[in-house]
Amino acid sequence: MTNRMAVLLGAVTFGALAAGCEEAGSPAVPTALQPQFTVSSGSQSTLLGRANFGDPLEETFKVKRITGDWHVEVKAKPTLDLAVQRIVFQPGGQSGWHTHPGPVFIQVVSGTMTFYESDDPECEPIVRGVGQGYLDMGEHAHIARNETGTVAENLVTYLAPPGAALRIDANASGNCPF
Repeated sequence: MTNRMAVLLGAVTFGALAAGCEEAGSPAVPTALQPQFTVSSGSQSTLLGRANFGDPLEETFKVKRITGDWHVEVKAKPTLDLAVQRIVFQPGGQSGWHTHPGPVFIQVVSGTMTFYESDDPECEPIVRGVGQGYLDMGEHAHIARNETGTVAENLVTYLAPPGAALRIDANASGNCPF
C-alpha cells in the first residue's frame, strides 16, 4: 500500500468512525483531511488496447535499437504494460489534476491542448497543437485542458508497471487558479 493510499484510507476510516459522534451540521472528516481531487469534465476516454511486454521469468525487459545516429532504448524490470488511449476534449474540457505510475507520451491529433505542471510555481501553460507531442513523466501532478472553442483529440501511450492503474487522481496543485 502506498503512503497516499494509506493516508486516504485513514481519512475514510476516521470519517466513518467520526460520523457516529458528529454534531448536527458538522463535517464527519476535518476539512484538512478531505481529499481535494479535481474531477475531469468535458472529456471522453476510450482505451484502445493494453498489453504486457516482456517475460516475467527474465530479470529485465530490454529493447535497444540503433539506426545511424538515432538510438533508442527501453528497459523495464521485470516487464511493462503498454496501453493506448484516445481522449477527446470538448471546448473547455479538462482532465483534472492527476499523476501516472510511469511515463506517458501524448500526441495531439486534432485541436490544441494546454498542459500545466504542479511543480511550476508560475503555472506557465505548455501549449501543444496538431502533430506535437507532450511527454509526461508521471512523477508529479499535472492537468490537461482544452482552452479553445474547438474539440481536441489526443492519442496517449502509457508505459506502466504490469496491472497498475494508468491514472492516479491528485489534489489540486495550489499553484494554478483552477
